[in-house]
Amino acid sequence: MSTTHPHTTTVSGTPPAWRPGLRSWLVLTVCEAKMVVRDTAGLVVPLVLPLLILVMSAAPAADQPVTGGYTALDVYVLPLVLTVVLGTIGVINMPSFLAYYRRTGILRRLSATPASPAMVLVAQVAVSAVQALIGLAGALAVAFGVFGAHRPAHLGTAVAVYLLAMGAMYAVGMVVAALAPTPNAAVAIGLVAFFALGALGGMFGGVSSLPAPLATVGEWLPFGATVAALGSAWVGAPVDPAHLLALAATVVLGSGIAATFFRWS
Repeated sequence: MSTTHPHTTTVSGTPPAWRPGLRSWLVLTVCEAKMVVRDTAGLVVPLVLPLLILVMSAAPAADQPVTGGYTALDVYVLPLVLTVVLGTIGVINMPSFLAYYRRTGILRRLSATPASPAMVLVAQVAVSAVQALIGLAGALAVAFGVFGAHRPAHLGTAVAVYLLAMGAMYAVGMVVAALAPTPNAAVAIGLVAFFALGALGGMFGGVSSLPAPLATVGEWLPFGATVAALGSAWVGAPVDPAHLLALAATVVLGSGIAATFFRWS
C-alpha cells in the first residue's frame, strides 16, 4: 500500500527527480560571466580591436559620400567593425571556453548530475551575446558620437541581420569547439578561421581588392555576407537574399556539424 505525502508527487517513497530551476541557470550564467571577465585577453580583444579598426578607418571614410547622404563609414567601415565584434567572440572566444571545460572534465562531471552539460553551453552563449551587445554599443557610441555616423535607414532589418549573423558566427564557433582537441587548439583554429573568413570578407582592404572568384566565395561566407547585408540595411537598400541564405545555411550546417562531432568528454 503506497502513501502520498502532501509535498511530493511520487509513490512508494520514491524521491522526486531534481531538475535545475531558474535560480540554477542564473547562478551558472553569473559564473560564466565571471570566467569571461577574468580572461583579460578574451574580454578586451573583442571590445578594443573593433574600436581600433573604427578609429583608424573612420575619419577618411566619413568624408567619402556613397549614396543618399551615407558615407563609406556607414556602408563599409561600421558594418565591418560590428562583424569583427561577432567574429572574435563567436569564433575565437567561445570555443576556447568550451574546449577548456571539456579538457578539465567539467562537462563530464556535469553529465553525471541533473545539471546537464548543455547548461554550460547555454550559459556561455548568453554571456557571449551580452558581450557582443556591449561591443556593438561601444562601437556605435564612438561612430555616432565622435565621427558623425548616420543611423541605419532600416533599423529593424539591421537588427534582424545582426541577430542572424550572431547565430552564424556562433555556429562556426561551435564547429571549432567540436573539432578542437584542446583549448590551445581551439584558439589556434578559431584564429585561423576568423582571419580566413575576414580576409575573404573584406577585412583587409575590401572585397574589391580580391580576385573575382575569391570575392564571390567571400560573399557566401558568414563574414562577407554579414558586412554586405548590414551595409545594405544601413542605407535602406534591399538586402540580397543570397546573403541572408548564406547566414541561415551557416547556422543550420554549423549546428548540425557541431551536434554530430561535439564530445562532452
